[in-house]
Amino acid sequence: MSFSGDTQASAVLQAAQAGDRQAAADLLPLVYEELRKLAAHKLAQQTPGQTLQPTALVHEAYLRVAGDNHVSWEGRRHFFFAAARAMRDILVEQARRKAGPMRGGDRRRQELDDACAVLEPPSEDVLGVHEALEELETRDALKAQIVLLRYFTGLTMDETAAVLGIPARTLDRHWRYIRAWLMKKLG
Repeated sequence: MSFSGDTQASAVLQAAQAGDRQAAADLLPLVYEELRKLAAHKLAQQTPGQTLQPTALVHEAYLRVAGDNHVSWEGRRHFFFAAARAMRDILVEQARRKAGPMRGGDRRRQELDDACAVLEPPSEDVLGVHEALEELETRDALKAQIVLLRYFTGLTMDETAAVLGIPARTLDRHWRYIRAWLMKKLG
């Protein structure tokens, strides 16, 4: 992920917030490709049977983030955190819908033999991580941001360190702790 356009994107974000309609129109092309790569990476990590496409995830996240007139963007980094949060919320909402009674989520699964049709995998992984992340947010906001960027947006270690502005070694130490904590939490 390239962060070379920080100054330009930050200026466009500020202009869009000030009510400049042209700036709001110019914002999407500046961030679209990066958001699409993040969405594609995240969706590739999901269990098979995922019906949401990267383009749809980006558009939905962008509408949520850019449409929120009550937020004051502090720059590109803040915008991408908000986009990551929106992507996370969308994936969690979809997982909850799939787990709901209308989609058979209230039914008990029955083990079938290998000759049966392929079953859609459960959505507990996204929901479990989401619930663990909510708990982590109350304990340590930085570690929660790391999970958000690594798990829900698919950033690499170097990209995450760049976004957070912390040394890679510090991030590595935090990530080892977070993974152990999540494994314990998720069983």
